[in-house]
Amino acid sequence: MKIDFKRLDHIMLCIPFGKENEARAFYSGILGLEELTDLGYPLPNGAIWFQMGDIQLHVRAEESSEISQRHPAFIVENLETARKVLEDNGIIIKNDSLIPDRKRFSFRDPFGNRIELIEML
Repeated sequence: MKIDFKRLDHIMLCIPFGKENEARAFYSGILGLEELTDLGYPLPNGAIWFQMGDIQLHVRAEESSEISQRHPAFIVENLETARKVLEDNGIIIKNDSLIPDRKRFSFRDPFGNRIELIEML
C-alpha cells in the first residue's frame, strides 16, 4: 500500500501580522502574481492567495513563536489510503478546515514540517 501523489497543489508562506499590504505589494506589484479574491468561500484566518502558474501561493500571518504553518500541499488520488499508511506508522493526522470540492488533512514530518494532502472530489 502506498500514497499515490499526483502534483503539487499549493505552497503556503507566512508573514508577520500587519504586513498584508506589504505582501500584496511584493507578490502582486513586484512579482506580478494575480491575487485570488473570489473563491466562493472565505479565506481562512485572513489569508491572501495568489495564482502562480498552475499552483497557488498562500500567504498568511502567524506569530513567530508558533510552530509554523508553512507547508507544501500535494494532490493525491487516494486520501484514505494515505491516512491509513500514515496512521499505521504512528503519524498524527490533523483534519483541516473544510474547503468545497476537496478532502484534506495535514501532518508533521519527524522534523516538525507541515505537509498537507488533498484529494479532489
